Amino acid sequence: MSVERLAALMRAHRPCVVLSGAGISTESGIPDFRSATGIWAQYDPMEYATIDAFLADPAKVWDFYGKRLAVLGDAEPNAGHRALADLEARGWVQAVITQNIDGLHERAGTRELVEVHGSIGTSSCLDCGAVVAFDEVVQLLPVPHCPNCDRVLKPDVVMFGELLPAEQIARAEQLAGGAGLMLVVGSSLEVYPVAGLPLQTLANGGTLAIVNRGSTPLDGRASVVLEGSAGKTLAALGECLE
Repeated sequence: MSVERLAALMRAHRPCVVLSGAGISTESGIPDFRSATGIWAQYDPMEYATIDAFLADPAKVWDFYGKRLAVLGDAEPNAGHRALADLEARGWVQAVITQNIDGLHERAGTRELVEVHGSIGTSSCLDCGAVVAFDEVVQLLPVPHCPNCDRVLKPDVVMFGELLPAEQIARAEQLAGGAGLMLVVGSSLEVYPVAGLPLQTLANGGTLAIVNRGSTPLDGRASVVLEGSAGKTLAALGECLE
C-alpha cells in the first residue's frame, strides 16, 4: 500500500481524526513503553507508574519521572508532529487525540489536541490544588514539593489505577464517533479504553488507516496499513495533499 492511497482516503472520507501513540515520539528521541527496549523493560510499572506507588513512595516515583523530564526537556517536535499540525492548518485533519504525555503535538502547532493520558507539562498538588509548570518542576527536582503547602507534587499524567480525565475521553469518543477517517499513527492499539476509539469510528461507518512500525490488532480492519517512519510517511502525505 502507498501514501497515495492514504491521501485518496483522506480526500474521500472527511473529517479525519488522528490517534497518535508513542511511535510518533520515538523519532524525537523519547523512549516508548512496551517494546523490548522500552521503558517497561527497565522499570516495573507496578513500582513506578501506579497511583498507589506514588502515594506510598512519591520520592521513588519522582526518581523515575525526573529521568524522563531530562529527556523531554531536550526533545523537539519531529517531522511527523509538524506534518500533522500542517495538515490541521490546511483543513485535512480535524483533531489529534494523543496517548502521549510529552507535549510535542502542542509545540508543533496542533490546535485541537486531546491528551487522554494527561501531560508532563504540569504537576499538581493533591492537597491544595496548585498547578506548577514544567520548567519550575525541573528546578524543584529531585523531589518537587508544592510551593504553597509543601506536599510532594504529582505529575499531571494518568497513572495506572487512575481514571482517564472525563472531559478528555468524552471529547475523544465524540471525535472518533464522528470521524469519516481515523488515522492511527505510532500506536500499537493495546491500551484500552483508547485503543477502542477506532472501533467507534468503524461502528459509525467511518474508515480506518494505520501508520505504525509493527502490527496492531486492527490491521485487518484498516483500509490502509503503512509500516514505517511516522515522520517520513506523514511528510510525504502532506506533499500528496498539496
